Amino acid sequence: MVGDETSEDHDISDVDDHDNDISGDSEPGAEPGAGEVGHPDVGDADSADDAGSPDDADLKQVVSVYARRRVLVALGFGAANLAVGGFLGRGRSTVEAVPTTTTEVATPPAGPTRVASKIAVADPPELANAVAAPGPGHRHQLVIANGRVIDPATGFDEVAHLGIDDGVIVSLSIEPLVGEQTIDSTGRVVAPGFIDLLSYEPNSFGVWRKLADGVTSNLAMHGISNYARPFFARYEEKSPIHFGGAFSHNFIRAALLGADIGDELEDPQLAELGDAAVEAMADGMAGLSFSPEYSPGTTFDEMVHLAELAVEAGHVGFFHVRHSDPDEPGTSIDAVIEVLEIARRTGLSVHIEHLASTGGTHVMPEVLEKLNDARSNGIDVTACVYPYDFWATFLASSRFAPGWRERYRIDYDDLQIAGTDQTLTADTFETAKAENKLVAALDSIPEDDVRLALAEPWMMVASDAILEPGLNNHPRASGTFARTIRRYSTESNLLELSDALAKMTILPARRLEGMIPAMARKGRMQRGADADVVVFDPAKISDRATVTEPGLTSVGIDHVIVDGRVALESGVANTEILAGTPLKSVATRSNTSGR
Repeated sequence: MVGDETSEDHDISDVDDHDNDISGDSEPGAEPGAGEVGHPDVGDADSADDAGSPDDADLKQVVSVYARRRVLVALGFGAANLAVGGFLGRGRSTVEAVPTTTTEVATPPAGPTRVASKIAVADPPELANAVAAPGPGHRHQLVIANGRVIDPATGFDEVAHLGIDDGVIVSLSIEPLVGEQTIDSTGRVVAPGFIDLLSYEPNSFGVWRKLADGVTSNLAMHGISNYARPFFARYEEKSPIHFGGAFSHNFIRAALLGADIGDELEDPQLAELGDAAVEAMADGMAGLSFSPEYSPGTTFDEMVHLAELAVEAGHVGFFHVRHSDPDEPGTSIDAVIEVLEIARRTGLSVHIEHLASTGGTHVMPEVLEKLNDARSNGIDVTACVYPYDFWATFLASSRFAPGWRERYRIDYDDLQIAGTDQTLTADTFETAKAENKLVAALDSIPEDDVRLALAEPWMMVASDAILEPGLNNHPRASGTFARTIRRYSTESNLLELSDALAKMTILPARRLEGMIPAMARKGRMQRGADADVVVFDPAKISDRATVTEPGLTSVGIDHVIVDGRVALESGVANTEILAGTPLKSVATRSNTSGR
């Protein structure tokens, strides 16, 4: 096991509170390291049954690709990957995105996955374990009155009144309520606070932009650059929003074992890494985060071993997949097939991160077909996207290894240094690369890919970012959730408002609640649910952040309530309200599927 002195007492992240580089796509990548990249053994006689497995031809192609793709990692790429290195359960019950019942129980009913539009309900919804409603005349601590209350979990969508006591929604009524404090939300939408499934550590700079974008729960599911106990201790009573995250395979692989990104682990190292993962899940980290693109020495067998440990704990695997372009050798489709084979072989519930930029770029129809086929055959797989048509990453990363213009269908003048108006040329590229600037790769994601992904009823929305001082960041750090509503619901009608809200509330809550019990009370506008609430003007909600100015806060979000306390009032953050609580997991074989 990892020594207590290291894991319990020592915070191994930087001493600065804003130490988290915006990663995911912004995390430096790498071409494969020394030796062959690990691959599925398609001839394994001990494999699980074939239901839901990728086609044999697909797997044979993956094996062939991995046998060909060799190490091309320069020292600079390896160092960059390690510097930003931090940046799974057998449940198979299918969970509806919006059940047609008015009462949602802790374990949602089985049925086809879908997102429904507004439905008629007889009574306001409540959780199965909600205490009895207060009697007439009860004086609530906080009332949110006259708003259009939307509960994406049940389809409830009515003008109603919310009563909050001690951080819990105790009343949801069509009739007016009495409160010590009342927020008049006439003409506004009252919805569950947004859950950012794919963020990073809640640094004291970027977390306020999250709040302004309607986020009440910040989950670092791309992996935490620390051990569990010091991570939770570091932010407790210091964050305006709730926080938690996953065990970072990449980070601990380097920090604990001293492994280079291209190194394949020996059996004793793998055992030590497994012990660290088990300890992290027991100490509150939720699931395991893998990024084989950035640690290409990670073999298929290494991920399978850790996946089996996650299954034993009832946890989920989160994947930044191995390849991010459609060109041979090693394609995005190959990388998605690898994740599906891990899920099939081990029973791991899996989530693919930022699918439009890593895994689905330029091949989204084919990838969605494979994911839907897997889902229909019992594989518990979900995914998320951010609502932008470009990714961003550091120039020292291997995404900018030779051939990047061909791989990503972009050129020098498509690269803009985030936080400035400077675009690059062939002459300025090397200077910026030497400074390891984060650049936005403009027009690197086809808009059709984003729209196709968002149209899937099980697809979630997540930012894959948190803002850092210096503002050398992707604008998704500040504007993901407001932008989703404005661009894909209000303006384009791709999504009904309730469906857009589901992607950032109930769907991520269900993906996580089998590991983090508190999530079973979040993402819902129901009696008995936690009082994490966002109040916004549907006609005005909009992102403002741009590549040039990524720190501009969203507008049209009037109030954000966290744990029953008003953290954002009339668009202004109350920096005295630090109501965020740790979102810790439990290790159990019980796992509610996020499907």
